[in-house]
Amino acid sequence: MNDWLTTALILLPLAGALVVWLVPWPRVWAGSIAALVAFAEVALWVTALTRYDFGEALQFEQQATWFSDLNVSYHVGLYPFALWLVGLTAVCGAAAIAYAWWAGRDRPRAYFGLMLFLVGAVVGVFSAQDLILFYAFFEAMLIPLYVLIGVWGGAGRLRATLTFVIYTMAGSLLMLAAIVVFGVREGTFDLVESGVSDSPWLFLGFVVAFAVKAPLVPFHGWLPEAYRESPPEVSALLSGVISKAGAYGLLRIAIAKFPEPAQDFAVPLLVLASIGLVYGSLLAFRATDIRGVIAYSSLAQMGLITLGLFALNDQGLDGAVLQMIVHGLLSTILFLLAGGIERRAATGELVLLGGLARGRPALATVLMATGIVALAVPGSASFAGEFLILLGV
Repeated sequence: MNDWLTTALILLPLAGALVVWLVPWPRVWAGSIAALVAFAEVALWVTALTRYDFGEALQFEQQATWFSDLNVSYHVGLYPFALWLVGLTAVCGAAAIAYAWWAGRDRPRAYFGLMLFLVGAVVGVFSAQDLILFYAFFEAMLIPLYVLIGVWGGAGRLRATLTFVIYTMAGSLLMLAAIVVFGVREGTFDLVESGVSDSPWLFLGFVVAFAVKAPLVPFHGWLPEAYRESPPEVSALLSGVISKAGAYGLLRIAIAKFPEPAQDFAVPLLVLASIGLVYGSLLAFRATDIRGVIAYSSLAQMGLITLGLFALNDQGLDGAVLQMIVHGLLSTILFLLAGGIERRAATGELVLLGGLARGRPALATVLMATGIVALAVPGSASFAGEFLILLGV
């Protein structure tokens, strides 16, 4: 009876994007309509949450055959952990669009349409149960990011966009090759119906693609410039949501469909994740601007999440999923706060931000409180996630 909910969660922001693009709204209306659609997406997710039976596995499932000879279909549905990631996407997307409306972006119809399209594509990534459909959504979410960074970014936006394109395209081509080989071998591209594989090369093809998106060391070269040059709300979605698409791929495809290679490569991947955790933390300590601190701490957090995933036990996996949600919310808040500070102070350099608490006490209080939670103080959700991850490791 509720099978339509997954499709509705995908189509609502995509339809909203078309409406914003095609209807010649007055300047202020475009952002208002986009915000209305984004908050309607949050309400629709809450509806799905209230109707979800957490005692079952895949729910809100819909399937329609597209190419029967290749066993390719429109197959969507939500597992429990994917439901929370869809909620993360809806909430962070609504917050980012509301911030952009408040900031007053140029060419609002194009901008807000791209933001809504991005939200719909990411929801599709978390919902797709067919590898070809998953790949289509995975690539579709990159298109608005290229434009949003390249057109509305800072002074170094072209270099940041080019670096982002090179990294992501290389990873995507590897994943496409892995998908084709895996689907042909299994006789289907359906993630639910297909079996498991013991091919280390296919496993590595998926892992590299998802590691670029997460991002994980040493596939993080696009991160510093992209996070600094993007508009704050785009940086918030890159860190809070897009990186979680990479972690989701590791969990849903790399680990679930390649259990033996996951075991074989667990130690090297745990080592890389540990290096990323320490390296990102050290760079965050040395960063001279507020966005740099948030960006590199996000790199460290993705290393921590990967540690939990490749612990390959219940504690590690549960902690990784919890940390995905918590870090997604925290990094979104922090990047939006950083954007607010940059608008008011005309700089994000820490050495020039002394006295912020005197001039903007409310802003400084919220920033410090969010930062303390991000540091995983006992009693916070972040502490619970990190504790489970370390226990699993």
